[in-house]
Amino acid sequence: MKENHRVVCKINPILEETYNNQVLSSLDFFSSLYKISLFGYKEPILVSGVDGVGTKLRLAIEFEKYETIGEDCFAMCVNDILCHGAKPLFFLDYLACGKLNSNIVEKIIQGIANSCKKTNTCLIGGETAEMPGIYRKNDYDIAGFCVGIVEKKNIINGKENIQEGDILIGLPSLGVHSNGFSLIRKIFSKKDFLMNKIKNKPLYEILLIPTKIYHDPIHFLLKNFFIHGLAHITGGGINENLIRILPENLSVIVEKNKIPVQPIFSHIQKKGFISEEKMWNTFNMGVGMIIIASFQDKKNLLKRLYLLGEKPFVCGYIIRGNKKVFLK
Repeated sequence: MKENHRVVCKINPILEETYNNQVLSSLDFFSSLYKISLFGYKEPILVSGVDGVGTKLRLAIEFEKYETIGEDCFAMCVNDILCHGAKPLFFLDYLACGKLNSNIVEKIIQGIANSCKKTNTCLIGGETAEMPGIYRKNDYDIAGFCVGIVEKKNIINGKENIQEGDILIGLPSLGVHSNGFSLIRKIFSKKDFLMNKIKNKPLYEILLIPTKIYHDPIHFLLKNFFIHGLAHITGGGINENLIRILPENLSVIVEKNKIPVQPIFSHIQKKGFISEEKMWNTFNMGVGMIIIASFQDKKNLLKRLYLLGEKPFVCGYIIRGNKKVFLK
């Protein structure tokens, strides 16, 4: 049996476990078909996002840890569309490699499918490309494409609803997530990844913890509160991601001492002799998603998030100003 056929045989049942009645295609189709129903929407708007895992892949390849990379890929895409209030409908992946290995592909796709099932998202298709000459034998790359839906009047973009006096509520990250790995790989050697320990675990295991998916707490809040803005904290850190949603006449104060910075970030900073400014402009530093809402909702928002098992923290507020982020 050829390896590409073996891949299809292995991943087809994995994908089918995520299907619902809206899916009209299978892997035998040349394209994926998804029936659009109104789902009770009056003015449904499709929201899409595409992303990858970056050079975190190199660490996963070196230590042959493929199970969580699919989770990273899904999380990076779905967290972005969550920032506009969208509910994910379906997901597609693109996986390229130097030499096809059905066992590796199966592990990656299973990670995506597990994440899809947690969020009622259909993994309806994708592409697996064997590209010798572009990738080395054991190399691979993974990217994802997510489509969601939101009622037009419920679209969140921050610029229209963020007001002076609003507060920032952070949701913790699970660590580095999927950004900053080019810098990390310059700082640490392969021996460091194996021998350095954090909480009795090898450094590479801590770094490969997958990106957290914020689907459940965010959609719970959207049903019960008026959320003014949402920011997924990825590449560029808090500064570059918050600035994207600020109105032109408002700025934000971020109180760094209110953010629970995890040991992994201190370890990176100390080993690489990295400045405080560079750390905060590269990594999420312990906050994966920032919610901007009215100060009047503070108590109830925090209470609901705690009941959901989250560990939220107030980490800033909105002030008048010329669209700047002040990290203090």
